[in-house]
Amino acid sequence: MHWSQMEDCRRRIERALGAIASQASPDERHQMQLLSALGSALMLTRGTGADTTDAWTNALAIAERLDDADYRLRALWGLFADRLTRGEYQAALKFAERFRQHAADPADLLVGDRMVGSALHVLGNQTEARRHIERMLDSYAAPIEGSDKIRFQFDQRTAARCFHSRILWLQGLADQAMAIAANTVEDARATDHPLSVFLALFQAACPVALLAGDLPAADGFVRMLLDLSVKHGVHGWNVVGQCFRGMLLIRRDDIGAGLQSMRTALTDLPETAFHLHYAQFLAEVAQALWHTGEVAKGLLTIEEALAPCELSEEGWYVAELMRVKGELLLQDSGDQFAETADQYFGRAIEVARRQGALMWELRSATSLAGLRVRQGRHEEARRILAPVYDRFTEGFETTDLRSARAMLESLPSHRVASER
Repeated sequence: MHWSQMEDCRRRIERALGAIASQASPDERHQMQLLSALGSALMLTRGTGADTTDAWTNALAIAERLDDADYRLRALWGLFADRLTRGEYQAALKFAERFRQHAADPADLLVGDRMVGSALHVLGNQTEARRHIERMLDSYAAPIEGSDKIRFQFDQRTAARCFHSRILWLQGLADQAMAIAANTVEDARATDHPLSVFLALFQAACPVALLAGDLPAADGFVRMLLDLSVKHGVHGWNVVGQCFRGMLLIRRDDIGAGLQSMRTALTDLPETAFHLHYAQFLAEVAQALWHTGEVAKGLLTIEEALAPCELSEEGWYVAELMRVKGELLLQDSGDQFAETADQYFGRAIEVARRQGALMWELRSATSLAGLRVRQGRHEEARRILAPVYDRFTEGFETTDLRSARAMLESLPSHRVASER
């Protein structure tokens, strides 16, 4: 487990569990310990699934019978991660809250804060998510012996900083978000713990660099993720790396190769394995289809992304999905669906504003302002976009702010600052 040799680890655990099961009086404590380790190994090699859920559930049941405080927390963490991975976010939040209730050690209580903050981020409550994450980061001291990596798979400060980076990007603090993501990767590499490096790349560095449009940085992070996944034989994360690689190719206008990479990877990626990024990947495919003229297929793809988000209350990406659907409607039927697209842009702005996701609000305002320009309503376009743009204090060289600035500068009698 320490060296991230997860397949070998899983095989040995399963052999040990088989030996225990063959005993006349199985040792429950050893069984509990092995089930907890099996849950970790399965999650990292195969993603979530019935076997993973059963391992954590059975480990928790034994921990409750034995009143083992440590393994109760390990199992609750595993069930939280299982639900988060499969897209059951309200259930994940409940397990995180149960973890906090049972955490007696101050460090464990802060790990619980990190878990709650992660779930709230995905559910779309960025303000509360940031409060929990920053409380953890302000006070958490990792155990000297590194036991958090054994008990909860990853360096917990690395895990918190991943979500901190994502939240800050959504809140419009792109420069800080990108700096934290890059530093988190470097700090994780310094710990000589491959799983924590995977987490930093997968949860923060790759998606944040791509969202911000920093393609050179994204290229380096994606290559690192792919290389590490091959080195350590972690197939699931290699597939996710191929999705990020496809996104990078699309952003570099190699749309055919990017689409092929993403389609191949998504075919090999069960939706429940890495649910947190599934909507983002589908949105990228939909927009690529738009650029290749396959707008109807793009609309079907965006519907495929929206439906599970509504079921699971996955709030963090919903505003962007609504915006992309509006853009696709305009491309598919032009003015015929202008009113419907207008409604999607308006709903996206409302959702983003309610969540405190300033970056999504800017994207949606830019799309709505673009529609107003197309309709010849330039003054209204300015009233929609300028107040949102003016709330930014950094990130002016990101793709989103450059696009918004270019639109504002193209409107009559309006000047915008390039920096604050």
